[in-house]
Amino acid sequence: MGRELMIVLDTHVLVWWTLDPVRLSATARHLCDQIPTTGAKVSTISLWEIGIKIQRGHLDLGLSLEAYVQRLRALKGLELVAVDVEHWLTNLNLSWAHRDPADRTIVATAQRHDLPLISKDDAIQAFYSKTVW
Repeated sequence: MGRELMIVLDTHVLVWWTLDPVRLSATARHLCDQIPTTGAKVSTISLWEIGIKIQRGHLDLGLSLEAYVQRLRALKGLELVAVDVEHWLTNLNLSWAHRDPADRTIVATAQRHDLPLISKDDAIQAFYSKTVW
């Protein structure tokens, strides 16, 4: 892999890394293992996405969303990035027909920070050339 870089995590990667790391690919797991040293960014839209999945009964973290966020905040190297005006403008300017607001915002976050994005999502991989899995 060479020199490791800071990365951006897609929502499912965040959940899997923190709660079920065996679901990650070998490459994703290796990069996530480096987060305490190299760092990672997570768009706060991922917290919204996780909350929606919990409300709809599609995800059970085994703890409250508030407790999960508290654990995330304590992880060395992990930065929760607020979705600000620049992120929304980048989101809206993506030349991508994909309509999912969370996916678009996560890609916009990676693009704005010029960082690789870890995602298993085929649509993201096809659009964002710096996606790794």
